[in-house]
Amino acid sequence: MSVVHQLSPGWLLDHLSFINKINYHLHQQHKPCCSKNEPTFVHFDSLQMDSVSSFGTSATFIASDSTTKPDNDAGGNCEMFVQKYVFRPELFDVTKPYITPAIHKECQQRNEKEDLMNDVKKENFISTIGKKRKRCVVFNQGELDAMEYHTKIRGLILDGSSQLIQEGLKSGFLHPLLEKQDKCSEPITLPLDTCNLAELCEMAKHLPSLNEVELQTLQLMEDHMVTEQDVFSRVVENNSSFTKMITLMGQKYLLPPQSSFLLSDISCMHPLLNCRKTYDVIVIDPPWQNKSVKRSNRYSYLSPLQIKQIPIPKLAAPNCLVITWVTNRQKHLRFVKEELYPSWSVEIVAEWHWVKITNSGEFVFPLDSPHKKPYEGLILGRVREEIALPLRNADVKMLPIPDHKLIVSVPCTLHSHKPPLADSLIH
Repeated sequence: MSVVHQLSPGWLLDHLSFINKINYHLHQQHKPCCSKNEPTFVHFDSLQMDSVSSFGTSATFIASDSTTKPDNDAGGNCEMFVQKYVFRPELFDVTKPYITPAIHKECQQRNEKEDLMNDVKKENFISTIGKKRKRCVVFNQGELDAMEYHTKIRGLILDGSSQLIQEGLKSGFLHPLLEKQDKCSEPITLPLDTCNLAELCEMAKHLPSLNEVELQTLQLMEDHMVTEQDVFSRVVENNSSFTKMITLMGQKYLLPPQSSFLLSDISCMHPLLNCRKTYDVIVIDPPWQNKSVKRSNRYSYLSPLQIKQIPIPKLAAPNCLVITWVTNRQKHLRFVKEELYPSWSVEIVAEWHWVKITNSGEFVFPLDSPHKKPYEGLILGRVREEIALPLRNADVKMLPIPDHKLIVSVPCTLHSHKPPLADSLIH
């Protein structure tokens, strides 16, 4: 379970624990060089580092435990060893806020001084013929909307988070900053840019022939060699009880047991539809357009029209719960509530907030920072049923989902790595 504490405001989550409880056990055969009558043991150093990325999350793992199991075949000439992978704890080692309150206050004072100097200059400004007096606009409409929204939920965020953080400090899950001041070691440099999934999706877009042919679902088998062409625009499944490892573009990815994926972009969703499966919960994290994305050119964003084209009505089971991650930009929030969900026949049932903190319980950004907030939003909705359900489901009652719940957790340092929702939804 990822839930460390549950109170009326929401949940304090341990994202790292949730990932490590996934059965990332890789079973591999080994043929010993010695006689079959002599026992052979395969052992890997528990501190051995291995750059392996988890599928879909760009996560880095370490090989931490290995054991051997003798093969029971008649030949007796091979053994099976198990290699366990766990998530790097360094990726959740957020000991200090990204922007401290002191730096935030200093920036505010600097901005106030600049505004004051500009006001003095404006007072001494003499308009002349041929020149227009410059208008001074303090906030645009989007900023005013964001300030109004923040004012409404500020008390909720502050009070609820404080209760959960206090419980985390009491239980020892969170540690006061004083306990970490003795750690003067240099931060560990991690290979965070080793995932080429975006490049793979881009390659798939340039293969129009695959869009015209209905490819069968690919089921990973033992010792199955998979190439990039095998996984383009088709559903790949791991129906076994063990983790499978595949190599794409020279990099390794772990696929958990009883899971599947579609490596594609929004323009090629038909392989998923061809499986004719529907889902009780659908979580969407769209690449929203914003200024930082444009500047960094880190990834391509989707327009509102493209997001609307996601075939949620065809993928959703009756009473499906649809959850969409949304930035704090009010334009995006209004789009989801007023356009996106109505176009999918999804009725809004709740709005939750993810509050990001450090290991010592501080907000990663000052709560009242005008630039970045320490929280993000989730819009929860249910698919409306146009046709009455069968009589056998008449007694099934959907439990109400509480509004404005908080999910408080230490964020992963990997970009846009969201916390788990499964345990919170169960509770």
